[in-house]
Amino acid sequence: MNRAFKQSLALIAVFATAPAIAETRPGDVKVDDMMVAEPIAEERGDPAEGRKVFADRGLGNCLACHVNADLKGELFQGNVGPAMDGVAGRWEPAQLRAIVVNAKKVFGDQTIMPGFYTLDVGVDVAEKFKGKTILSAQQVEDVVAYLETLKSE
Repeated sequence: MNRAFKQSLALIAVFATAPAIAETRPGDVKVDDMMVAEPIAEERGDPAEGRKVFADRGLGNCLACHVNADLKGELFQGNVGPAMDGVAGRWEPAQLRAIVVNAKKVFGDQTIMPGFYTLDVGVDVAEKFKGKTILSAQQVEDVVAYLETLKSE
């Protein structure tokens, strides 16, 4: 075996045995200066999965309030919240994460947008979500990764 190959194997062994970053619990997520700087899930966000969560009426239900040209084939897009077109140019990833985690910590209690990764989801929440988060930490990271793809043309 050549030396470079042995070094590669050694690096693989180190990464394979390194402890995984634990998912951040909802109560431990801190919104500072309208940002959640660090990812809250173990895995990097997957934009394709985030797009699915964004469009899923039973999960994020984001289209109930936001129009999104990327999902123009989806019916009944809302106009209560801002359009998502070009959102990556308006907000940094840490800000997008804070908005998805708990929009009330960014926009104030008056916002209709629920917190998707907080146990304090408000009063008008479906019974199945009381005492639970609406999205998992991974789904939040996936949605943020998807939102990062929505750049102005």
